[in-house]
Amino acid sequence: MVSFVDEKPVTEDSVKSDAKGRLREASQLLRQVVRFHPRLFVIAVSGATLFAVCTVASSIGLRWMIDRVILVRFERGEVDLFALIVGSIIVIGIGLLRALGVVIRRSFAGKTEWRTCETITEKVVDHVVAQPIEWHRQKMTGDIVARCGVDADASVAILAPLPFSTSVLVMMVVSAGWMLYVDIPLGLVAVVVFPILLTLNIGYQRRIDRYYNLAQQELGDLSEAVHESFDGVMVVKSFGAENRETERLAKITARLKDARIDAIGVRSIFEAMLDAIPTLINIILITLGAYRVKAGEMTVGDLSSFIYLFTLLVFPLRIIGYLFSEIPHSVAGWRRIREVLDEDVFEDPATKILNAPMGFGIDLNGINFSHVNGAPILKNLTMRVASGKTVALVGATGCGKTTLLHAVAGLILPDSGSVAVQDGGVALVFQEAFLFAESLRYNITLDSDISEEQISLAISIADCHEFLKNLEQGLDTVMGERGVSLSGGQRQRVALARAIAQNRPILLLDDTTSALDPKTEARIIANLRRISNDHTVLVVASRPSTIALADEVLFMAEGHIVEQGTHEQLLQSSEQYRALITAFEHDRKAS
Repeated sequence: MVSFVDEKPVTEDSVKSDAKGRLREASQLLRQVVRFHPRLFVIAVSGATLFAVCTVASSIGLRWMIDRVILVRFERGEVDLFALIVGSIIVIGIGLLRALGVVIRRSFAGKTEWRTCETITEKVVDHVVAQPIEWHRQKMTGDIVARCGVDADASVAILAPLPFSTSVLVMMVVSAGWMLYVDIPLGLVAVVVFPILLTLNIGYQRRIDRYYNLAQQELGDLSEAVHESFDGVMVVKSFGAENRETERLAKITARLKDARIDAIGVRSIFEAMLDAIPTLINIILITLGAYRVKAGEMTVGDLSSFIYLFTLLVFPLRIIGYLFSEIPHSVAGWRRIREVLDEDVFEDPATKILNAPMGFGIDLNGINFSHVNGAPILKNLTMRVASGKTVALVGATGCGKTTLLHAVAGLILPDSGSVAVQDGGVALVFQEAFLFAESLRYNITLDSDISEEQISLAISIADCHEFLKNLEQGLDTVMGERGVSLSGGQRQRVALARAIAQNRPILLLDDTTSALDPKTEARIIANLRRISNDHTVLVVASRPSTIALADEVLFMAEGHIVEQGTHEQLLQSSEQYRALITAFEHDRKAS
């Protein structure tokens, strides 16, 4: 089994330190989750307290009915009508109040739990959304989903039994006082069970803690692996890797199963002890009570109410056990939640983008960028693109073209240098077009306020009319997950239409037309030139025919711009550029 906890020598001091740490962590969890919706929690505790007091008081009603009504009927052969009416009022009244307490406790405990879960989930989602692309690239999607889902649920699991558990403490104090008042020797025997059960609960919590932590971690790993596997289902199936992927998931599942079986083993012993100890104490109470009644030290009603009260207390005492059993589970979930919430929000690169000088759409000055612990990608890159121009960005694979577009779009923060764009923002179309499992209209507008005229213009420029006519429901056709109902080229055109519809002054196209045939690509580039007076277009291109349509070409190599000019000028002046274009043409013909 894989352990996520560093192995350390186990000593008495370390055990005490771990126990204190777990107790402190559990206390912090309780304080923090209760603060989210304190009013609901107080109402739930008030209902539970009413139930607790009425539970103890019900034994008084039982004693009254036995001593004043039942025994009198047997001894005198008559019914004390007054005692019967009073006893009935006591029993029914206490029962109604007790039922009211149950309704209040359960209703508001449930509201507290799920409202708190909702609040925590919203906080985690807001924190995740606030993080820029750089943060998301360092995280696994499945792990983030797990923290927003199963971990949030786990962190509030403690809230369901908590109001009842707090009322049990009230019940223990009140019932202990009442039982000692009724009969001191018998009361002392009954009260002894309270510290025994509490000690048992604390010991259980110490043992079960590490199993729950491990299980929660394994659950997060499983969610991460499953999400990744489903996300890459095309790759898995195309390479016939279903069995290998199944084995990978099976190993994680086996570790999760082992952790949960270990936890269930400890819990089963704990549950058995919770059943056995109160039962043994109950037998002792009945035996000693019989002798006390025979000796005239207490009445039958006293003993009956005493046993009745102790029996009623057994289940509430189990609730404390349930609370302790949920603490490790909730602490494990809350710990993973805090790992997200306590992480600083990365600086948003978009806030560092400046306004370009008049007449320029894009102005980059001395840009340097490298990935964490990686080689430099952009090296002192400086470039200017005039407003209203269509410019092709050309370079060999790996020279930094996509990274450059991400810097211009404000998705990554350069290590140094400045990025300035025309006021109004940037629209970036990725090479891998992503579509939502929504309607075509939604994928173009992203549910923003865009006029039908603007949608129609975007569809026209992106050359979507042809396949749009074949869709039965037109713009209201649902695309399916990731736009599975469309071809690669159609998805690229929809993504381009989405960027155009947003009406941003800067359009960045990251090899967006790579899945299109040359004729369609040429039409789209020509269409883009029609709107170039209002838009600056920077397109990463590898097709010579597309490059030739641009007003200007930026030739990029080894992380910076090495040549700038028209396509024809660069073919004549740059041997390196000419060699690259020749290679592009050769690849096109070969394919």
